[in-house]
Amino acid sequence: MKRVFNFSAGPAILPLEILEKASKEIVNFKESGMSLMEVSHRTPLYEEVHNEAIALIKEVYSVPDNFDVLFLQGGASSQFFMVPMNVSVSGKSAGYAITGTWGEKALKEAKIQKRDVVMLCNTKESNFNNIPKNIEIKSDLSYVHITSNETIQGVQFKKYPETNGIPLIIDASSDVFSYKIDWKNIGILYAGAQKNAGPAGVTIVIVRKDLYERENDSIPTMLRYSTHAKENSLYNTPPVWCIYMLMLNMKWLKNLGGIDAIAKLNEKKANLIYKAIDESAGFYIGHAEKSVRSLMNVTFVLKNKELDAKFIKESEELGMLGLKGHRSVGGMRASIYNAMPVEGCEKLAEFMKNFASKN
Repeated sequence: MKRVFNFSAGPAILPLEILEKASKEIVNFKESGMSLMEVSHRTPLYEEVHNEAIALIKEVYSVPDNFDVLFLQGGASSQFFMVPMNVSVSGKSAGYAITGTWGEKALKEAKIQKRDVVMLCNTKESNFNNIPKNIEIKSDLSYVHITSNETIQGVQFKKYPETNGIPLIIDASSDVFSYKIDWKNIGILYAGAQKNAGPAGVTIVIVRKDLYERENDSIPTMLRYSTHAKENSLYNTPPVWCIYMLMLNMKWLKNLGGIDAIAKLNEKKANLIYKAIDESAGFYIGHAEKSVRSLMNVTFVLKNKELDAKFIKESEELGMLGLKGHRSVGGMRASIYNAMPVEGCEKLAEFMKNFASKN
């Protein structure tokens, strides 16, 4: 089988060695005579996988001891309502930084929950191409919510806002495990696995333990973080195969050299494509302001939009798929998550240069 370079925003590329290992174990897991997808989640055979995945996340991400790592379902989008349900404080507002489409969706769900919310910033007028340098945060907020990397617009926080002890809630779905985290103010960091940590089906939620005290009796049992923390994310049947793949991904990342190593690789990969944009004499135009360019999702348009279809066709013929941008931005989007090899970015950058010179 000839592998292509998959630049899709998600579900996204996975390391080849993980796919190869999983393909060997999908039918007969550890000589058990069963697939892991057939194994009870209450048996030691699965619990070993489950606990190893949690341990590796804590190790690779340097998660402090006062946090729990939970495996939930419903995607990151379910966290848009679970966060306000579990973390809001009566009489206090929650602050939302709106820097892209996913931040908008999170705010909408908080409002549906009838929570008091304030917008700390909203860059919609510029089609979410920037992030304000100084976001004012008042001291009486119950929590602050940000989207660390906006997948659609390709903007990324290079430094988290200073919340001075107010719990910072981070939707890190598209840049989780890609750089070192400062946990100082973080209350919850959550991420759907399907962009940068594994296949779709499991959501990673890292919760500071003191926040369980904010829960109230009106929250359904399944929607309480404490329910899953008390049962080690085994309150109900977890997505066992997805967690197994996540565990393999964490092993791969650790063996690669951990967060520091992948952060350097991600910067190198992104710089290859941004250089092709910046040196194109206006043929390509980056969507995000340079100071907040994402290292995960490179968004750009062609000056001549009539060439979009040709760009997509020729890139696909060369084995580069998933480059069409989201309709709200147009143009192209190269999603270059942890598993994207440097060779893929080199090939794309070279193609971009050749395409510009020919057209």
